[in-house]
Amino acid sequence: MSEEKKGLIHIYTGDGKGKTTACVGLTVRCAGSGRKVVFSQFLKDNKSSELNILRNIDNIYIVTCDKSFGFIFNMSEEKKAEAKKAYSQHLLNVINKVKEVDADMVVFDEMIASYNYEMIDREVLLDFLKNKPEKLEVVMSGREPAEELVNLANYVSEIKKVKHPFDEGIPSRPGIEK
Repeated sequence: MSEEKKGLIHIYTGDGKGKTTACVGLTVRCAGSGRKVVFSQFLKDNKSSELNILRNIDNIYIVTCDKSFGFIFNMSEEKKAEAKKAYSQHLLNVINKVKEVDADMVVFDEMIASYNYEMIDREVLLDFLKNKPEKLEVVMSGREPAEELVNLANYVSEIKKVKHPFDEGIPSRPGIEK
């Protein structure tokens, strides 16, 4: 396979705003070139505004988790176990969709936190990354990626916060942060 057609692994990380925005931008760029993209979010409530427009693009396949569990730090151990089961199944659903549609790109938004907090079966993700279809571009986002994920990645881009309105008490706003 030519280097041009070889899929690589991307990580967007850091404490700044823009990780999901970068994922959405790559999704649109890839779909705009006629390729098929599977877009998924972990640890989110499936209400992010970008999903509204992405659902209207024919060659973008949105795979959502059936349940929302809120913030990890608010979960009981029982709820964490339930969330891990749901998100691990969600990961399998995304992988199955990638195979089903012969996707050119898959986006795992907030996969890094899912991995770090063990909200998914880590071995399933690592196996997928190590044995992914050769042409598949894989995009993951989240803070503080584990060393094993960084080692598998071809791109690691850090988005650094210099200043953010949240620090001034301004909550997330529709169309900008959510």
